[in-house]
Amino acid sequence: MRTILVTGPGGAGRSTAAAATALTAARAGQRTLVLSTDPADGLGAALGTPTRQDPVELAPGLTAWRPSAAPSFGEELLRLQDWAAPALDLAGAARLDGEELTPLPGAEEAAVFRALREAVRAPHDVVVVDLPPLDRALALLALPQQLRRYLRRLLPPERRAARALRPVLGRLAGVPLPTAALYETVERWDGELAAVEAVIADPATTVRLVAEPGSAATDALHTAATGLALHGLRVDTLLANRVLPEDTGSHWLAGAVAQQRKALADWAPYPVHEVPHLGREPRGDDDLAALAVPFDPAPPTPVTWSLTDRIAADGVLVWAIPLPGAVREELDLVRRGDELVITAGRFRRIVPLPSALRRCTVVGAGLRDGELRIRCAPDPGLWPAK
Repeated sequence: MRTILVTGPGGAGRSTAAAATALTAARAGQRTLVLSTDPADGLGAALGTPTRQDPVELAPGLTAWRPSAAPSFGEELLRLQDWAAPALDLAGAARLDGEELTPLPGAEEAAVFRALREAVRAPHDVVVVDLPPLDRALALLALPQQLRRYLRRLLPPERRAARALRPVLGRLAGVPLPTAALYETVERWDGELAAVEAVIADPATTVRLVAEPGSAATDALHTAATGLALHGLRVDTLLANRVLPEDTGSHWLAGAVAQQRKALADWAPYPVHEVPHLGREPRGDDDLAALAVPFDPAPPTPVTWSLTDRIAADGVLVWAIPLPGAVREELDLVRRGDELVITAGRFRRIVPLPSALRRCTVVGAGLRDGELRIRCAPDPGLWPAK
């Protein structure tokens, strides 16, 4: 399944780009689902038909879905309430009814995780996701991996494996142990997050950036490039939206055209596709088709984190991590057990070390040509002798 995650600076036209991408894919014969979590339904406005909480087919091969967080939010909270019932009763807390539960801020965006998991099970060739603005989208895409790590720390797999012995251990220890319901909930959450994480990490998943040419967008894109690369996400296209024609016939627009051209020149390292300004907000199939947004069913070649054996020449293994746009002074590395904490500016990721590097000591790192190279020397006490 091909997954295209659409995001960009606020107001850049993300929903319109997502709708146009989905329409192009559907017209190319791909069974396409387009998802949005926007409560204002910008996706429906671009498509010319309101989207709903249930999938609806808008055209041959094109289905739109705006999942709501309310049902799943209430279900999870009531399940948590049942699990904590003894403690709540002891504290004299009043039980909540499903009718009085309202999703918390951020729950609507998190609903896209469940939708992605469901999309994997459905017969779709392409899934286009209309994500929130760039900063929130990056945090959202990093969330499944972070939450899985938290779950493993709070309730390690070895403790889950021993749940069959819970009654015996509880009597021996003389203290209450986590209930079976807790183990089941954690395993279910871990499975759901793993499914979403697999979609995000899939080589067929790419990010489509949308931005209106300008200096502010240029700064945002350079910053985003680092965050996307740190989390292993690839950009398939940068849609330069609302591009004015070079010859507008109006001196009033000449300055705006010059600013756009300067920004587009700065975007040369990206795979840029210019989307014309229609002079109006695109609405409906005809306007979306006029934008001529590209679609390629084959994703670009993934950028991988490579491990090179240079023990014979230099006595080290080199782990190379592409980090375009990273600044040397804003990089930081901290090893914690078998994990490496990588900080690049305001982005941070905790990654498990490859098995070979777990038996090594980090002896240095450097940033060169947009690539972070971490040098690791084998630990004599752990490295197998020849």
